[in-house]
Amino acid sequence: MNILKKAFIFYCLFGAAYLSIQCKGDKKEDKMLDTKTETKSSVMISKEDFGLTSDNTKVDKFILKNDNGMEVSIITYGGIITSLKVPNKKKVVEDVVLGFDSLEQYLNPEYIKNCPFFGALIGRYGNRIAKGEFSMDGIDYTLATNDGKNHLHGGAKGFDKVVWSAVETISDSISASLVLNYMSKDLEEGYPGNLNTLVTYTLTNDNVLEVKYEATTDKKTIVNLTQHSYFNLSGDFSKPILDHEITINADKFIPVDATLIPTGELKDVSNTPFDFRISKAIGQDINAKDEQLKRGLGYDHCWVLNNQNEGMRLASTAYHSESGRLLEVFSDQPGIQLYTGNFLKGTLPSKQGGTYNFRTGFCLETQHYPDAPNQKGFPSVVLNPGDKYETKTIFKFSTK
Repeated sequence: MNILKKAFIFYCLFGAAYLSIQCKGDKKEDKMLDTKTETKSSVMISKEDFGLTSDNTKVDKFILKNDNGMEVSIITYGGIITSLKVPNKKKVVEDVVLGFDSLEQYLNPEYIKNCPFFGALIGRYGNRIAKGEFSMDGIDYTLATNDGKNHLHGGAKGFDKVVWSAVETISDSISASLVLNYMSKDLEEGYPGNLNTLVTYTLTNDNVLEVKYEATTDKKTIVNLTQHSYFNLSGDFSKPILDHEITINADKFIPVDATLIPTGELKDVSNTPFDFRISKAIGQDINAKDEQLKRGLGYDHCWVLNNQNEGMRLASTAYHSESGRLLEVFSDQPGIQLYTGNFLKGTLPSKQGGTYNFRTGFCLETQHYPDAPNQKGFPSVVLNPGDKYETKTIFKFSTK
């Protein structure tokens, strides 16, 4: 093992230790942070070079693969899931997430301008903050504004545009993990505090992809992390996702104003296009004459998940009948954002040739509510020194 690799592994392990120390009274051991490799496992991890950033920082791609042919490719730039291959009902394995083939495409300023956030880790704050401003303990903070007058998904250079350190692990003979670490410095994109973040991707042999988020800070701050993969369960990115059948375990959703900032209301989904409590196709009501749909050019809203005191529970499902693929999303978060690719305009190249057109992918982003720092009635997103931010999302794939 060369010196650079030793230093690299030490850096990530130091981050894990830092998080453990910062967590008050937390004595549980997290197996996903174990760096011991079990060679007997049939779940595999491989590593490839993926290129260099503009400042010559090396970017790696890690490929996690299980016995069923499910395969997840993750790059250290942005923690991006570049592909996610799962079998259909005929056991044909196909990629079901939008993305690019090369690092150059992820770095292309013209592509970034369209803000797709394909497959990326989002932070420090997923979703929008009004006018890029919030106050805490009498101090006003100004964030980068990258969505008109608003702050979106961490700003101009959020967690989706930085290079994360990585450590790969295989454990328990049935799972493989990739632990990503990033230290966001005080006032980066305007956020207070040095925020040390770990994100662990774990693939299991039962076709589960688990995403665990952890963070600590040395100064009071706000945190809301999420994952921004665009799914198309058909495996054909030339087709729209309107035939996908969705459920969302939510009795209420969050209406937005013309700039997609919450109005502060939590509205009952009954008798609205936002009722997904019983499975229905995305396209069934997406073009209804509804002011909220008009504002988002379709669905681009956060739902208030039911049973918030129960922790991890089923938040949403997506089913594509032709392929037979079923996606179940489990979360311990209070909300989930359904976004239906309304800003895809056919300007971005597809991995399958051609371009990504209008509504050819959908996102299910588990999260706290948008603009929570400015909405007194929303659950708090404040993280204090000595406390630990910890949340988990599970994407489970099967066929029927």
